[in-house]
Amino acid sequence: IDTVGLVVEWNGKAAQISGWSKEESLGKPLVETFISESYRGEVFRVLKDALQGNDTANFEFPLFSRDGLRREILLNATARKEKDGKITGVIGVGQDITQLRQVLAVQQQVAEDLQRFIETANAPIFGVNRDGQVTEWNCMAAQLSGFSKQDTMGQLLKDFITDDYKDEV
Repeated sequence: IDTVGLVVEWNGKAAQISGWSKEESLGKPLVETFISESYRGEVFRVLKDALQGNDTANFEFPLFSRDGLRREILLNATARKEKDGKITGVIGVGQDITQLRQVLAVQQQVAEDLQRFIETANAPIFGVNRDGQVTEWNCMAAQLSGFSKQDTMGQLLKDFITDDYKDEV
């Protein structure tokens, strides 16, 4: 963008993600035209900061494409300068992280489902790290052993094994 926020460059990827061609985008106010109303203030602040020489890295915001699809964008914004150092605008490099966010959401759901499965299993389930410290202790393990999850977490598993089984464990 230039110093007043008008689009002066629009590459093929920006056109693909947004649904707006280069010809349609050039000369338009970036924030008012392409950013959803609820994020305009934040995006405006990032661009204003860049115009003052303060770069922003890894700023996430939603961009709604021309056809209404929500895209998650990771933006880096830096001042565009002439040879003499005069700031003439902002260079924004955005990455569409929509699929990454979707995959992370699915992974989070799977992790939560597995955690619920472990907690509610009708068998004792416990986990230990390489040092033998307890990292997981489900409800059934607590019920059968008499030791709560709080009692066991971070403690050595061998401390909860009877002497006659310690060598085997």
